[in-house]
Amino acid sequence: MSTAGSLSVVIPAYNEENGIDAILGRVLAQREPLRAAGIDTLEVIVVDDGSRDRTAERVAAHPDVRLVRHETNHGYGAALKTGFAAASGDLLAFLDADGTYPPEHFDALCRATNGDGADLVVGSRRAGEASGMPLVRRIGNAIFATLLTLLAGRRVSDSASGMRVFRRTALPMLYPLPDGLNFTPVMSVRALYEGLKVVEVPIPYEERVGQSKLSVLKDGLRFLGSMVWTATLYNPVGIFGVIGLVLLVLAAVFGVPPVLYYLQHRSVPEDRIYRLMTVLIIATAGVNVIVFGLMSQAILRLVPSTRPPARTISPRVHRVMASAGAVLLAMGVALMLPSFVEWIRTSHITWHWSWFAAGGTLILCGLQLSIWFVLLAMAHDLASRPDRVRHDSRLD
Repeated sequence: MSTAGSLSVVIPAYNEENGIDAILGRVLAQREPLRAAGIDTLEVIVVDDGSRDRTAERVAAHPDVRLVRHETNHGYGAALKTGFAAASGDLLAFLDADGTYPPEHFDALCRATNGDGADLVVGSRRAGEASGMPLVRRIGNAIFATLLTLLAGRRVSDSASGMRVFRRTALPMLYPLPDGLNFTPVMSVRALYEGLKVVEVPIPYEERVGQSKLSVLKDGLRFLGSMVWTATLYNPVGIFGVIGLVLLVLAAVFGVPPVLYYLQHRSVPEDRIYRLMTVLIIATAGVNVIVFGLMSQAILRLVPSTRPPARTISPRVHRVMASAGAVLLAMGVALMLPSFVEWIRTSHITWHWSWFAAGGTLILCGLQLSIWFVLLAMAHDLASRPDRVRHDSRLD
């Protein structure tokens, strides 16, 4: 792994006239520690994101700092992307303008790129160093980190840290990224799913003086939604599969008692009728959600992309779907047939309605599985066609 010798630090700033001088002084003071870490050139860029105070004036007073201005406020993520586009370093970095993150740890983060070969180094506020983060935000960050760990299958301690160093070459794989405060959690999700080497380095954290621009509830929900959505775009079967399985488990848990009651008493009390109907609805929804995830995964393989291709759905899954569809259809017909035959013969039905309802639900599930199987097979055929053409042409 080659050693990166230049670092560009991007600082987004919005109405930070009271703290911008201090953080710039601390960043510029890191030249010697960075040189010891293999960084010969330090570039500092402040993106003034439409500030209405004297932030830009304060930055302009520092001759060693480059100022880039947005005429209006575009957002935290937008300011960072503007800074990255203006930067010239082999390594790109960023931190907040309010002094909450320690620039004195940039040398440690840079060593992780040059020594450990990391593509993205995250300054983790939850990896052992002292943290002044408020309890509510600490709990929220723990939840987001746990969620990302489950989604990506790799342990993450801080998914939303605002202090990072990464290789310029990794930027195309990280884009597109949002313009808002959800920039950092989405970056974490994309980095993990793109297969980049992500390393976390412990850093201390101090809560800013004055009012934070982060809304715990509003931005927390935005973080959550953007993380799940980004993960879904990479691994829909992982997201929808879990949701579908949860629905099927719920259907089984709520459905067993009324079924056992009917088998014992040959009747269903009125209060359990609605429960049984709810079970049928939940089970049908679970089947549909799972198969929708499988279909979405197959569609991803049709989209041209520079990122790693979506996981191939094995032919065994196709066979299971086809077989399950046929079995459910057969079971549904078997449950409905006695009632139907009785109605043809006598114009009356004495069989309990639950047989007919259960049979109809199974038939619908079987038809849906069969239809999804055909669509999945078509998507798989289209996705594999270029490889089969190259094989038949003896080009590989």
